[in-house]
Amino acid sequence: MSTLRALARAQAVATGAAQPVATVRHLHLSDRPLVLVPLALAGEANAPLAALVGAAPDEARLLVVPQPRNRDQRFAFAAELAGVVLPYLDSFRTVTEAVAVDRGRDVRHRYVDAPQLLVPNPAGVTFLRLFGRSTRFRRVDGDHPVHPSVPLLGRWATFFAERAEQPGSAALLALTDALTLHWATGQSAVEDLHLPAVLGWLDPPAGLTGAEAAVAAEDPARCPPAGPATDPDFDNHRLAPAIEAYARAEDDPAARATAYDELAGLLRDQLAPTWELMWRGVGLLRALPPGARVAGRWAGDRDAFTAYAEHVDAGGGPQPRRDGAVAAALRLQRLERAATAWAVQRAYDDPLVMAEHRLAGEAFVGEVTLADPKRVDDSGRRPVLRPRIQVVTTEPVPMPVGATLWSPARPGQKARIVFLTPGADGKTEVVLELSGGMGRGLSAPTGSVPEVGERICLTSLSDGFLPGGAFPAPEETPWTHGGPPEHHEE
Repeated sequence: MSTLRALARAQAVATGAAQPVATVRHLHLSDRPLVLVPLALAGEANAPLAALVGAAPDEARLLVVPQPRNRDQRFAFAAELAGVVLPYLDSFRTVTEAVAVDRGRDVRHRYVDAPQLLVPNPAGVTFLRLFGRSTRFRRVDGDHPVHPSVPLLGRWATFFAERAEQPGSAALLALTDALTLHWATGQSAVEDLHLPAVLGWLDPPAGLTGAEAAVAAEDPARCPPAGPATDPDFDNHRLAPAIEAYARAEDDPAARATAYDELAGLLRDQLAPTWELMWRGVGLLRALPPGARVAGRWAGDRDAFTAYAEHVDAGGGPQPRRDGAVAAALRLQRLERAATAWAVQRAYDDPLVMAEHRLAGEAFVGEVTLADPKRVDDSGRRPVLRPRIQVVTTEPVPMPVGATLWSPARPGQKARIVFLTPGADGKTEVVLELSGGMGRGLSAPTGSVPEVGERICLTSLSDGFLPGGAFPAPEETPWTHGGPPEHHEE
């Protein structure tokens, strides 16, 4: 936890209200997200019990598994869920756009928009991951066949669960994570996994402080758990008798229908409060303006959606149960690069996030006191434009002479430290030489060089391209890492 976030949590405790830790929204929010509130049977490995799903507050559809331990009913639930999710995914596959590649020498096409799934908390992401694993390999013929939509849904569920691992991706969002990324509550990180408590801090009812609303939200009778877990008291005293009543009515269609309606009503009452909280949370996030780099990250989600849709259309197989050595290394590198880019882009978009890096010695803010925008360096084979500026700051500057810095206001421009002169009054004079972001001529366009009196932020964080590493082909890896065994001639 950063120093500023810890301070924000302390202020939340002192004031009884959540504190903002972001000035912009760092995640894309679809105009038509698909909200999924799952419920699983306690004590069973990913046994779905019920779900509320829909793309609008008034479109909630309840899906129920009367006997969660019954394999046929579980896959019937999967087929019902596929009947909701797959048409939603297909609705984004109508319009494409051309994207230039290879420096404009070629084009590729991707969908202009992509689906977005919202679940209450990280446990909902885990539910989808396990659900995809249990369904994507099912057969549609032979022994115990399932509906053809079930394995397809499992593959898409796995796709979204894998996108959720990607830092900065918004294809599948846990709402508690999205909210606490932008606000700090006065409770622990574990308590922040409870959606009613988080929204109690962020949007308390009239007459209550955030702290009081969060305490009230801990009452499962008023605010049932936000799925997929259920409350033990609910399981023992209400759910178990309802499931038993349904099982006893197996030979009586009328009694069975009555028992099913009672069970469905019980589960709807359990899920409905979370459904309402989900849309309240969406409204809070939607009120924040999006960051400048959010659209670029969503373009990456659209690329991934397009690529996987083409893979499915081409008859490609489901995701493997586990990655090979090379695939695992590629995935790890991709996630590490995404995590680095995510941290830098958030800092560039948001001065509150950048303040955390200023405290860590990775950035400073100062005022431009001198500027020479016409300076030309003619020491090389040809003259090049290399303006210099002097920045005066009262903040520590731990970067050494020769270090390269960047400014969020001009991300395409590098600033190399030429001189560092600490002053007796606590101020530091920093002379920087600029390159890039000024065209190819020997005169800088207006605004490309900071002017005297401008207050700028300079950081060692770079938003530039991160090249990937080189990995061997799977057949060239040693047998210890999944490659083919060596054959020795006798």
